[in-house]
Amino acid sequence: MFKSTSDRLRIGIMGCADIAWRRTLPAMEGSRAVQVTAIASRDGRSAAKFTDRFGGVPLEGYDVLLGRDDVDAVYIPLPGLLHAEWVARALDAGKHVLVEKPLTAGYEETGRLIAQARSRGLVLLENYMFLYHSQHTLVRKALAEDVIGELRDFSSAFTIPPKPVGDIRYQRDVGGGAFLDFGGYPVRAAQYFLGGDLKVVGAVFRHHRGRGVVMSGSVLLSTPEGIPARLTFGMEHSYRNTYSLSGSTGRLTLDRAFTPPETYQPVMRVERQDHHEQFVLPADHQFANVIDTFVDAVLGDRDVREQQEGSLRQAALIEEIRKNALLVEV
Repeated sequence: MFKSTSDRLRIGIMGCADIAWRRTLPAMEGSRAVQVTAIASRDGRSAAKFTDRFGGVPLEGYDVLLGRDDVDAVYIPLPGLLHAEWVARALDAGKHVLVEKPLTAGYEETGRLIAQARSRGLVLLENYMFLYHSQHTLVRKALAEDVIGELRDFSSAFTIPPKPVGDIRYQRDVGGGAFLDFGGYPVRAAQYFLGGDLKVVGAVFRHHRGRGVVMSGSVLLSTPEGIPARLTFGMEHSYRNTYSLSGSTGRLTLDRAFTPPETYQPVMRVERQDHHEQFVLPADHQFANVIDTFVDAVLGDRDVREQQEGSLRQAALIEEIRKNALLVEV
């Protein structure tokens, strides 16, 4: 249980990231179960800008946030390579934690933090938000109904245009490059549809010599039965986020797979030899769904062990891909 005497979970925000401004904080603002009590930044002006819009007390410094008694839980949208340190500190301070993906950059760190949270009776949830959108459940239902026959192939891509100079993703020791930042989306989607027992067949990463980070790449995975997953990611492309499943009798495609706005109605396309169909799916708010899951878990109404095991499998597979990738300097 959280400490608040009200029926709202008091959350502190650690870092004034764009994803918090655009998606997560508006979702929290719309939740009756959440109260944003404080927002912390290394720059007090950034914190004040956020609190002017979303409420709460502006704070300069993350340690100050963790020391507050009116914060039951923290949301951490910091750059990926800072997650492990601040998740551990938040858990040490007795706070529940919702953290943006990736939880950490490695399997051992991920396992250690999950064990730390469990030992203290705290909730730790990694925010791979797309998993909480109903469109993917409906795709699974279509597959179970043999809409495309027996599954033969999975492919997915998440690519974005180049970011401005100085973007956090270009900073080796903070953002960690394209693969750690968003290359994990196609990897997680492959596990969602093909299961957790995926093996790395090969990978090619384009590594920027000057910046010291991975800019883009391709990954080939396989199930024990030989069903391949062909994955593409990068930040030197046109914008694309999609996946496709090919079967013995047809192909199913979903665009806007990872980042649909809450008002967007996804379109599931099914192609067979003799005809094509389009199914308009319900709009859904994946960020609100994540927040509801987190709050329910803190209240004890939901168990997130399955999600944590998914985080462990993801971390192990990401680590294996990085270990086996051919680095091409560009």
